[in-house]
Amino acid sequence: MTTASMQLAAASGLMSLVLFIVAVGVLALLAGGFYMTSRVRSNESPRPRPEEQPKLPPEGAVHEVRQNRESAEIPRIPKGERPLTPYELSNMDSRPSETTERPRWSKGSSGSFGGGGLGAH
Repeated sequence: MTTASMQLAAASGLMSLVLFIVAVGVLALLAGGFYMTSRVRSNESPRPRPEEQPKLPPEGAVHEVRQNRESAEIPRIPKGERPLTPYELSNMDSRPSETTERPRWSKGSSGSFGGGGLGAH
């Protein structure tokens, strides 16, 4: 054998050894991942049995209800009195709207501030 072919064989053997070590490392990482997953699963609560699964209500499936909502009015403060602070306001409930027409943006408006549209001209 010539020295060139021996050097090529040595480099090839070294490359094979490096690839083998990398493959063993990847397999060790995968095995560690499976081990960690099994440990996490063993600490979780068990899956519900079929009889513990949710059931449909007696009246059947729930259907979507579309309605417009209007917010409650903010109380007016008489002139000269101090304004209410946020924690003094109650939960501002909403109520069903009397109109069934859905609100729309005006024609030519972008629909939001800074939305990139031309706006009304």
